[in-house]
Amino acid sequence: MQQMPLSPDHVFTVSELNSEVKWLLDTQFGVVWVEGELSNTMRARTGHMYFSVKDSRSQLRCAMFRNDNRRIDFTPQDGQKVLVRGRLGIYEARGDYQMVVDRMLEVGAGDLQAKFEQTKRRLHEEGLFDEQHKQSLPAFPRSIGLITSPTGAAVRDALNVLRRRCRHAQVIIYPATVQGATAAPSIARMLKLANKRNECDVLLLIRGGGSLEDLWAFNEEVVARSIFDSALPVISGIGHEIDFSIADLVADLRAPTPSAAAELCSPDSAELQQMIKAMQQRLLRQQENTQSGHKVILTRLQRRLDNHHPQSRLRQRAQRCDELELRLQRQIINAQGRARNRLVQLQTRLKNLSPEHQFVRRSSQLSSLNSRLTNSTRTTLQRAGLRLDGSVRALQAVSPLSTLGRGYAIVQTTTGTVVTNTDQVNAGEALDIRVSAGKISARVT
Repeated sequence: MQQMPLSPDHVFTVSELNSEVKWLLDTQFGVVWVEGELSNTMRARTGHMYFSVKDSRSQLRCAMFRNDNRRIDFTPQDGQKVLVRGRLGIYEARGDYQMVVDRMLEVGAGDLQAKFEQTKRRLHEEGLFDEQHKQSLPAFPRSIGLITSPTGAAVRDALNVLRRRCRHAQVIIYPATVQGATAAPSIARMLKLANKRNECDVLLLIRGGGSLEDLWAFNEEVVARSIFDSALPVISGIGHEIDFSIADLVADLRAPTPSAAAELCSPDSAELQQMIKAMQQRLLRQQENTQSGHKVILTRLQRRLDNHHPQSRLRQRAQRCDELELRLQRQIINAQGRARNRLVQLQTRLKNLSPEHQFVRRSSQLSSLNSRLTNSTRTTLQRAGLRLDGSVRALQAVSPLSTLGRGYAIVQTTTGTVVTNTDQVNAGEALDIRVSAGKISARVT
């Protein structure tokens, strides 16, 4: 949520105003410590605890949820002075201003908290918390050192985790006092001893949960500087997840619990086996793919070599020659067929144009024409004879000879002119007289 513009004309809804105030409290204050007297303490059936912290003039309503109040190592009671840590906010459903508490200490712990903040600030300024000084952890440690109490629950939890996840690693326990006045020197001494022996790949500084006083040894400056000076990487696993010590800030890696510290430094054997199996399968697949690729390349190169081999070229040239020879044979056969057909055509034309053929053909035509002429002549003669007979009969019907046969005669001059009138002739002129049977010469008297 972003801050709304607070103009005089803007009208908030109740939900908007509560959300805006909640956002302002969250962003402006963050985590705060408050000291006061417990009042109205009530624990709900859900395990959540509700109470107020007050002084002589004011009070602050508080809520502490089950997961947080389970870690309180005393019994909170009304009238008891406590130091609480949490965030300020608003319970929006009722608009109540309250503090959500995640840590509660007895008032006696307030001096320790101040000392914690003072030491933390000084070491931070010196650069002991800088990331540039953090060492990387070995991926597969062969030897793991545990700096802790050999009789506590933390060492058992860590050993169980290492036995389950990393059986191959050697575990070396550096026994140290982890609570009380002698704890800090004991822890620092074990850190120096582990570095002197240099027999481990990584060190685990672990302890179970407890109050601020119980865990105070891990906030001592001597422990912080011993961790910082360690040439071996250090993983801190101190208390519960919400417990935070100066040793956690200086360590190369902070784990929320001792078991988590053991898990962070130890590769899981089952996971490693699965990873190795997966890598083996990937390697096999890659090898198969590489071999397949090389086979393809080899086949391609073999094919190229075969294509460029002299014997292959000779075979190709021989095959080409065979193809050309077959094409030539087909061309020759086709040419011969065409020439044969052309020859037959020319022979046919020559035969048709030959004199003998022409003579035979003309003779045949002549015989045909002769037959036709004979027939035509015969027909024509027959027709002419018939016409002649008719004409003769007609002529005979009108012929002068027929008249002459009945005793008449034709008188003609010597020039052939028929005399039909006496005025046509003169005395002494010669005349020809034609009778039926002969001609008579006469003269006009």
